[in-house]
Amino acid sequence: MRILFFLYLLVVPTLLFSQEKKTSNNSLDMNTKYNSITDTVKKKTSKIATIDQYQIITLEHDTTYVDTSLTLKSAYKQNHLRKDLFGLLPFSNIGQVYNTLQYNLTDVSPYPEIGFTGKHFGYLEANQIQYYSAATPLTELFFNTTINKGQNVDSFITLNTSKNLNFSIAYRGLRSEGNYINQLVSAGNFRFTTSYATTEKRYVLKAHFTSQDISNGENGGITTPLNFESGDKDFDNRQRLQVYLTDAKSMLKGRRVFFDHAFRVNPKDANNNLYVTHQFNYESKFYEYNQRTVTTTIDGLPVQRFGESYLTSGINDQTRFERLYNKGGLAYENSLLGKFNFFIDDYRSNYKYEKVMIFDDGRAIPANIYQQINNFGGQYEYQKNKWNGRFLYSRSIGNESLSDLDAKLRYTLNDDIKFDFRYRNVNKLANNNYNLYQSSYVAYNWSNNFKNEKINTLSANVFTRWLNAEVQYSVLNDHLYFQDASTEADDLNRVQIIKPAQYENAINYWSVKASREFKFGRFALDNTLLYQKVEQSNLILNVPDFVTRNTIYYSGYFFKKALFMQTGITFNYFTEYYGNDYNPVIGEFFVQQEKKIGNYANLDFFVNARIRQTRIYLKAEHFNSSFFKDNYYSAPNNPYRDFTISFGLVWNFFQ
Repeated sequence: MRILFFLYLLVVPTLLFSQEKKTSNNSLDMNTKYNSITDTVKKKTSKIATIDQYQIITLEHDTTYVDTSLTLKSAYKQNHLRKDLFGLLPFSNIGQVYNTLQYNLTDVSPYPEIGFTGKHFGYLEANQIQYYSAATPLTELFFNTTINKGQNVDSFITLNTSKNLNFSIAYRGLRSEGNYINQLVSAGNFRFTTSYATTEKRYVLKAHFTSQDISNGENGGITTPLNFESGDKDFDNRQRLQVYLTDAKSMLKGRRVFFDHAFRVNPKDANNNLYVTHQFNYESKFYEYNQRTVTTTIDGLPVQRFGESYLTSGINDQTRFERLYNKGGLAYENSLLGKFNFFIDDYRSNYKYEKVMIFDDGRAIPANIYQQINNFGGQYEYQKNKWNGRFLYSRSIGNESLSDLDAKLRYTLNDDIKFDFRYRNVNKLANNNYNLYQSSYVAYNWSNNFKNEKINTLSANVFTRWLNAEVQYSVLNDHLYFQDASTEADDLNRVQIIKPAQYENAINYWSVKASREFKFGRFALDNTLLYQKVEQSNLILNVPDFVTRNTIYYSGYFFKKALFMQTGITFNYFTEYYGNDYNPVIGEFFVQQEKKIGNYANLDFFVNARIRQTRIYLKAEHFNSSFFKDNYYSAPNNPYRDFTISFGLVWNFFQ
């Protein structure tokens, strides 16, 4: 009821104000940068900015424009991560981890990272930060309801103090209670960016600062899945389902200072240009796992979920990571040949704990891993007529053996047809938590020296008005993963022991993904289908064979075209497979071969509306859970989200 009342208060005044006389964007002047596109009370001689003067720029200089339209693709991004979640399976509460339905959704870096990858879905890396150029101050407000008590907001403002200098500041906040015991999520994400270029673009700078923290209540999953699946009405209140952990919590914090700048040696832009480039990145991360009560009573018996511990209470495992990265280079640009960039970089990191651990059998767990890696390499960029390419190669200089070959090529046949090709060959150092981890749990202490992972990926994409398709083939050698090392006795006592491992054989993965929308007047059917196949000697890389998302919806204008609305149903499905399980102590998913998940339908009903620059989203998520069997899981012992009604909006202000 509170959602409907809020929707009424929002829509009615907006409809009243929407009766103003509108100015067509097609006739707007593009030469000014100082007048709002929404201000209809201007002098006749005033010039009005157009939407293409509100630019979003990536670190690689790819540029798009602020989009205030309402489309199905924008509705798919109405979530905490603000991106299309196809290929990811969320846990029951907003802001928790995501199981992986599609391999290779995230980009791979050859450098060693801190690890704890399950905690990084909501963490923004340096190459994900966006920069802006705005004709007038631009504000965006994002809001979405959460599970039970809480809120999910993202506020953003950017402005140009002059034609050459831009600032932006943003904060994303989340608090969601969840339906199950000890599932509270609290997250904050602060971003500040600036970009500057001299009038002649002789000097160009992009810089940002981020401060991020992600806190999760960790319940370890439900202890008795049969109670969840029984259909007993007593367990419709999910607080009645017992969980393994009632007071455990994990926390990931990070701060980063980053800038990337370039200076052109020759004063004037010419057919031949020489640049000096430099990139700086300093980042500190902190991961903490807390558990006040070590022993849980299940069915009248004491259970230590993660085995023996050195402490009887108050477990507080802490991991710190610092990284300093500098990259300097010279770039030569020729109007005919393209751009050549030669560089050398310096990577230094310290992954550390407070003590050295020495065991009775003589084993020793060091206190830290300090690494210094130097690379040299080159990058070539070419853009001519219908071809656009970027080719990168880098290789380490010292004892550490790592390399990265990344070749991207795009061919634009016309405005309706584009082809993308990519080949990636990465020789990657292991993330630090594979090689070193210290914990108050006895079995969660290790020191390893794993070999580098070798990843070869070849992909081809085609984008057309009629069909978008992607084919990918990957070969993985020396693949690193976390495995269930529990013994039969551990399983009987409900003890979960997880350890890192390396797969010595090759894994061959290939996938075909296709998207197509069919329109029938005001009705449309949007389809995304993914087929995957893995060839391996053991079940290590586990993904479902088939994933699909199909949406049938209606679109139309109302109230003299003041309101544009879409409504329909989305069908989500993936085939049964051995989905990875999640371990909160190490913040990682691990391979298991005990329980399959999947083979159930997930139906969402939605109503989306747009009034001027405001987009409104109302969704009844997983409404079929009310009359289907409770057999839906995000991971073993972790049920998927129940029927939930959510309301959200995105509101842009052009001042």
